[in-house]
Amino acid sequence: QDKKCTYINYPLTTTIVVLRSLTDFVYLLNILLRFRLAYLDPESTELGAGELVKHPKKIAKNYMRGWFLIDLLNAPPLPQIIVLLVLPGELGSSGANYAKNLLRTAVVVQYVPRLWRFLPLVIGRAESGFTFQTAWANLVINFLTFVLSGHVMGACWYLFGLQRVNQCFRDACHNSNITNCINFIDCGHGEEFMELSRNPEWKNWISDVNATACFTTIGGGGGGFSYGIFAQAVNLTTEDSFITRYIYSLFWGFQQISTLAGNQEPSYFVWEVLFTMLIVGLGLLLFAFLIGNMQNFLQALGQRRLEMFLRRRDVEQWMNHRRLPPELRRTVKEAERHNWAATRGVNEEALLENLPEDLRREVRRHLFRFLKEVSQIHDNELDAIYEKLKQRTYKKGSEIFCTGGVVDKMVLIVRGKLKSTGEDGTVITLSQGQVCGDELLTWCRQHASSLSKGIQVVQPALSRSYQAKPPNINF
Repeated sequence: QDKKCTYINYPLTTTIVVLRSLTDFVYLLNILLRFRLAYLDPESTELGAGELVKHPKKIAKNYMRGWFLIDLLNAPPLPQIIVLLVLPGELGSSGANYAKNLLRTAVVVQYVPRLWRFLPLVIGRAESGFTFQTAWANLVINFLTFVLSGHVMGACWYLFGLQRVNQCFRDACHNSNITNCINFIDCGHGEEFMELSRNPEWKNWISDVNATACFTTIGGGGGGFSYGIFAQAVNLTTEDSFITRYIYSLFWGFQQISTLAGNQEPSYFVWEVLFTMLIVGLGLLLFAFLIGNMQNFLQALGQRRLEMFLRRRDVEQWMNHRRLPPELRRTVKEAERHNWAATRGVNEEALLENLPEDLRREVRRHLFRFLKEVSQIHDNELDAIYEKLKQRTYKKGSEIFCTGGVVDKMVLIVRGKLKSTGEDGTVITLSQGQVCGDELLTWCRQHASSLSKGIQVVQPALSRSYQAKPPNINF
């Protein structure tokens, strides 16, 4: 502001160039990975599950016909090339403004193919890449996308505001009688002040009324130059702290996307109007994505509750159809509520049925490993028993075996306790890891026509168990 010129903070520029190079390196790694990433043959998918193509040449040809060109546009470090090779030769001269405009254009233009690849991944339409299965992960990703958009818009706003200040200097130079004042507008790295101060026209330039008015604009229009939506960026460019400039620019971008630029009134400058329209369109697009994902997030959170409500409604309709008495209705509702609380609506049997046979066998062996410890049963016999297991949840006071009935199942206690009452009144408490009804194993081995032990009445105390029913024994 005191020197009436713009300059580049070279140490900060070096840091940003290094960070930008790291992100470009990630895009380069992505290209190398795509040349080795197998794909499904489209022709084979018409006949079945699809054939996975693993041949390197076929993978390379398929990638070259697909996203290779877009990914190739994403990878080159164009801004770094301009900063390191083009800008140093133009700084401190009248051509510096055109070089800086070239840098801004390269940064903004390269965002287009990157967004082209990034947006399908966010909205879940990407053919390959990371997938975010949980509702929380989708919510976080969309929020980060919102913040990233605010970062881009804030950075563009700051750069365009700096460009408008530069244009104000040029107009002030054009309206003044100062010789070669166009060379005073750019100060290079900020170290050229001493050299410029030797020029007798320098003092006239820094005291020029029109050049000074470029920094006194408040709300736009001051000094005959209308900054429009960049009015706040004018004084922000004079701040020494990079943190202040970045945080405020990020806030501005986040605010404008959130409000759809509703609190901004652009000037008649065409590019400024187009930039404002871009903010409004981007804000609407992000809001559509955010609202859609928020709806999915809330639905995912309430999905179990909805399933529970539908289940209770079905049970109620079934009881009405069967005209069950009130006492029996109450018992059925309580049992259904207790079962839902224990399983959270997850059908473990259906989950196991969808697994491959070997994996299903390993899972069942792990779940019921205690049965092998308490019995002398062969592994093949255990696997046969595992196939017949059905999960059941009993509330306190339920009778698993009835007095005088036939023992047609074994009960493997997974959680809780069971009370076994014999014919002589003897009470035995069975707990987790124990088996009730193991008389069936003896019966199967001996092929006896009757059981050697008497029937027992068993009452659980808030237990969860698995039952194994032989197919050749009827109740």
